[in-house]
Amino acid sequence: MRTLIHKTIENPIVFKKQVLDWSQQFREIVFMDSNDYPQEFSSFDAILAVDAFTLIQTDYHNAFEDLQQYQQTTKDWLFGYLSYDLKNDSENLQSTNFDGLGFPDLFFFQPKKLFLLKGDQVTIHYLNLCDDEVEEDWNAILKCNPIETKESSVVSVQPRISKEKYIEKVNALLAHLHRGDIYEANFCMEFYAENSSINPLEKFERLNSISQTPFAVYFKNNQHYLLSATPERYLRKEGEHLISQPIKGTAKRFQDKTEDEQSKANLASDPKERAENIMITDLVRNDLSRTAQKGTVQVQELCVIYSFEQVHQMISTITSKLDDKYSNIDVLRMTFPMGSMTGAPKISVMKIIDELEETKRGLYSGAIGYFTPEGNFDFNVVIRSILYNQEKKYISFSVGSAITSLSNPEKEYEECLLKAKAMHEVLC
Repeated sequence: MRTLIHKTIENPIVFKKQVLDWSQQFREIVFMDSNDYPQEFSSFDAILAVDAFTLIQTDYHNAFEDLQQYQQTTKDWLFGYLSYDLKNDSENLQSTNFDGLGFPDLFFFQPKKLFLLKGDQVTIHYLNLCDDEVEEDWNAILKCNPIETKESSVVSVQPRISKEKYIEKVNALLAHLHRGDIYEANFCMEFYAENSSINPLEKFERLNSISQTPFAVYFKNNQHYLLSATPERYLRKEGEHLISQPIKGTAKRFQDKTEDEQSKANLASDPKERAENIMITDLVRNDLSRTAQKGTVQVQELCVIYSFEQVHQMISTITSKLDDKYSNIDVLRMTFPMGSMTGAPKISVMKIIDELEETKRGLYSGAIGYFTPEGNFDFNVVIRSILYNQEKKYISFSVGSAITSLSNPEKEYEECLLKAKAMHEVLC
């Protein structure tokens, strides 16, 4: 059981900084920030969950079944992630690539302390076992001075795949495409640094400030960190309603307004980008139909351009109504990994990209989010993110692009570098 307390704050921006600073004392942290990005489907402006009362941490074997049992047992707020390699649980697949990060495949925790921010209102949910700490914690948060965090040293990041090797691998994918083995594949490559240390909070704050995306996340599980400025939603459930918003299609931002508007218009009318997006929209429609009430899958938006600080993106919104014979975990199992990070047909593509990619994706292109006690959930797509194993001193971020029969390998490489720009800027 939880104690609920409501508070009013003067400055939400300052409060977000204060509560995130205060949270650093805990072993488990999830901080989510919408950055006040205008969006139709949103419950909170920011969330902070800290300090595990219970948790689940496992590899991919029976991971979805274990998560279902954990959720049914706790019937509480749960925060955590699904790594890309849970595909090996839901399908007959495997991942044998190099993994420098060593994160668990699945991690969720039941927080003792939870703060939900909407406008100038904060709703505090504390487990009853620690509800006598609310006022002490609240005063400590308000006393935090939001000063600039000390900047970490510069990190020397290198690509796992050279440009020449990247082009060679994309050409191999094009051969599969031209043979008709697949229609679209999301191919990713890693940038990494070994024997390197960073201040995770400082790096997250820099990444978030230059990106201002609606699904930003600071995550900590002991010495495992995710610093994410992702613009993409994987899947949200509100009652019986499911909402998925895949991104396919990227264009550069420009300081000159005319040039920037032209870039946006070019993206909206680009036949290759539209074809990419429409193929993934069809895939998501098919995935959602597996658990939907008959006739309820709808494309609410198709190939709409959304603008973020770093890039313009082409986004579609697909909705459905959940058939009540399926559980939350059934929905995740039948739609994961998300189509925007795999391709079509999904299983064939995942086999091929596992052979061509040189690192295990892990949490990258997985999802992080939360379940509510009422059975709702909201998960993002882990892209535009820095992953850090503090113990191993290993830093990683990956980027990818959708390869179709119309792809030019050189241009796909340039798109990857564009997506990597913010992470490079923060680390280097």
